[in-house]
Amino acid sequence: MTFDEWTRSGLVPLLRFATVLCGSPHLAEDVVQDVAIKAQRNWARIGAADSPDAYLRRMTVNEYLSWRRKWSRYVPIAEVESGTSPDHAEQTADHDQLLGELAKLPRRQRAVLVLRYFGGLTDNEIAETIGCTPGTVRAHASRALATLRIEFTSNRVTEDHHHAY
Repeated sequence: MTFDEWTRSGLVPLLRFATVLCGSPHLAEDVVQDVAIKAQRNWARIGAADSPDAYLRRMTVNEYLSWRRKWSRYVPIAEVESGTSPDHAEQTADHDQLLGELAKLPRRQRAVLVLRYFGGLTDNEIAETIGCTPGTVRAHASRALATLRIEFTSNRVTEDHHHAY
């Protein structure tokens, strides 16, 4: 497969993945653009890999983890699959709250959750993608989920407290 062939078939899925990972379509475009430039320069090696898509996904995660901008300036607006709640306003509020909480996580914890729940990767695949052990992946996931539970519970208690008065 040539680089041009990959861009026609693989660029859009990589951009979707990066949008969820970064939490911002604009930042995702920047990250993927940087990855594509590097990939084009090294396509002989990347194109010969067993799975160029997996290689480029790993490059995207690494680029995201090393990004130098202040992440607090970005408001996550990525698409996340929603439940069957008939109340659109409630759905939107839950969606925004979840993405807001994900944005507060350290980069590696967020990357692990996105790779696991959006990318559908196993712990071993995630470990290979971000360059650590499967045990470290499980630790990052555990800490991230615990943080999300604490933050979500804290926010719900505060909301319930305000509604009581």
